Amino acid sequence: MTAMRPNYDAPRLRKLDVEHHIHPFSNNRELADNGGGRIFSRAEGVYIYDLDNRRYLDGMAGLWCVNVGYGREALVEVAARQMRELPYYSSFFGGTTPPTVELAAKLVELMPKGSGLDHMLFANSGSEANDTVVRLVRHYFNLVGKPKKKAFIARRFGYHGSTMASGSLGNWGIMHSQADLPLPGFHHVAAPYGFENGRGKDPEAFGLEAARWIEAKILELGAENVAAVIGEPVQGAGGVIVPPRSYWPEVERICRKHEVLLVSDEVICGFGRTGNWFGFETLGFTPDIATMAKGLSSGYMPISAVAVHERIAKPLIDEGYWLHGFTYSGHPVAAAVALKNIEILQEEKLPQKVKTDTGPYFAEKLQTLAKNPIVGEVRTCGLLGGIELVADKATGKRFEPAGRAGSICRERCFAHGLVMRASFETMVLSPPLTITRAQIDELVGAAAKALDDTAAELKQ
Repeated sequence: MTAMRPNYDAPRLRKLDVEHHIHPFSNNRELADNGGGRIFSRAEGVYIYDLDNRRYLDGMAGLWCVNVGYGREALVEVAARQMRELPYYSSFFGGTTPPTVELAAKLVELMPKGSGLDHMLFANSGSEANDTVVRLVRHYFNLVGKPKKKAFIARRFGYHGSTMASGSLGNWGIMHSQADLPLPGFHHVAAPYGFENGRGKDPEAFGLEAARWIEAKILELGAENVAAVIGEPVQGAGGVIVPPRSYWPEVERICRKHEVLLVSDEVICGFGRTGNWFGFETLGFTPDIATMAKGLSSGYMPISAVAVHERIAKPLIDEGYWLHGFTYSGHPVAAAVALKNIEILQEEKLPQKVKTDTGPYFAEKLQTLAKNPIVGEVRTCGLLGGIELVADKATGKRFEPAGRAGSICRERCFAHGLVMRASFETMVLSPPLTITRAQIDELVGAAAKALDDTAAELKQ
């Protein structure tokens, strides 16, 4: 589908943006002083266009989510068809709709055989999915006679959403101080962040060491009090932190040993992003619960899901009423779009393409940026990339003040027609899975120019 160029009144929209729109995760004072946000009006493939018709290669796939790329007419058609047939019905009180039921079954089909992840709950965002996990896990342990098991353990630099519960699970930026978080019962350990706390160590030995930080926290709290460990297979918003191969299998072993549930946050890593359908497959572990969103519909509709192991689902089902859910849980239009999105991913073999073609090529080309004087490390996993910015390559020392280098580089990327996000002092990438080798070359070329500009500006 070729996106038509809308005829918008750009000055009016920018004025309204300043006067009435509070942007999430943005410096709204700065936006107001600069005349409003950057307003995008159309998109096609891997490219987005602003109100002035400037084209940008979207190196972030929206917000880690537009896996099948922009302009998919098939997704538009299925949404319109479902809206005409049944635009909405609730899944509360025993009701549901055909696409909702079909999607639950399809997601179970995508799970690895033998995983036991054969029940699905629906919500509308990754935040809601992870919030649901907190409710679900605590209720489960009440039902099985272990009411003391309430604590959750997560990692520094983890991001699991922005509700009060999912924000408590995360440990990222200043989210906690802004909302008096975390809530009671949420605990954090250091991330398997080799660049920051594993320099000079054997990576696999460091992976085991980092996993055992989780065990130390379980023992500190008492295993009888710990309900679950949650983590993103690759930590996305925290800076594309790719753990050593030894890390996740050891975390799984520790959780099994202490009868603690293991939750894989697949909100970013799911649906082909790492070269498999789910990140836990790529990183070599099997969770008890998996949350997913973003790539589930490629961002075309808001929807998320929670995959639950049979042994956890059974007590909830046998209990009868479980008083949790959202008005739009399993929304029929969102479910229909998600089903079609999965069909596209399957028909075009996009997870396999990432695994065998574009993922390795992306890693190879992105590594060429490591020679830049302000790049300390380049990390990739599938079509996830992180570029660590440093003032001193030898020591890994950061620029000061914190965040300035990333902010400069992000703006220099826009100047060169590339959307690349700054996470602390790491530039992060997550392009659509449809990106071609030629477009990867274009992306890396623009990133190289932006890094050169950033280095020159920081030197001044």
